[in-house]
Amino acid sequence: MAAHRYAIGDRVELRSRYAIDKAAKGTFTIERLLPNEAIDREYRVKNATDGHERVVQESSLIAIAPLPAAANSH
Repeated sequence: MAAHRYAIGDRVELRSRYAIDKAAKGTFTIERLLPNEAIDREYRVKNATDGHERVVQESSLIAIAPLPAAANSH
């Protein structure tokens, strides 16, 4: 079984799709790693702006650089 590429707390964006809705834009945080046997791992992610949650496949995610240490200390 393949390991998840992202960890809880990682910041990601969704890959642009031809019919992506406004709720899918912006920065998301990995909330949960979902178990499955498929090659394309699944995650529960939460929108950093409005709190909207959704389940997405790993292939739809793009990693965002972590916040600088000074920003994380608040």
